[in-house]
Amino acid sequence: MFIETEGTPNPATLKFLPGRDVMGATTADFASADTTARSPLATSLFALPGVARVFLGADFVTITKNDELSWQALKPQVLGVIMEHFVAGLPVIEGDGEAALEDVLPEDAEVVAQIKELLDTRVRPAVASDGGDIVFRGYRDGVVRLHMQGACSGCPSSSATLKHGIENMLRHYVPEVISVEQVIA
Repeated sequence: MFIETEGTPNPATLKFLPGRDVMGATTADFASADTTARSPLATSLFALPGVARVFLGADFVTITKNDELSWQALKPQVLGVIMEHFVAGLPVIEGDGEAALEDVLPEDAEVVAQIKELLDTRVRPAVASDGGDIVFRGYRDGVVRLHMQGACSGCPSSSATLKHGIENMLRHYVPEVISVEQVIA
């Protein structure tokens, strides 16, 4: 098994590509070891010193490290854990994940459908290429609420991405959108 790695715009985060499906159509973001009970892979990765966040994407695993170790020291350990996990044939996620709550009024359903379509077709693929994901969390009074995951969570450029990229695009295509806010957790 050969696992490729890619840098991300977040210097504390690396993207690991095992050359196979990881999560398929869904994603899972683990901000701490306390939240990994349903993922044997994330649990094993958090057992490594220096791992601060684990994000599981369609065909990649994104690891964010703290300042304890350099990538030179941590990267081989992460590669080993990912390889052992897939070679052993263990599940990435066990059971069903909890659905994220969305704050949407019924009368805004048409606008929300347009927003979600734009996010799914134009934003999520670009964000995934950087090792992250963006999740719709709500729309009310012209304000779109989004949650950044993976490499995008805590990335120095995530605020600029939200305000200058995503907000401008949504305002252009959906006139009802006034602004975009980032939801933390």
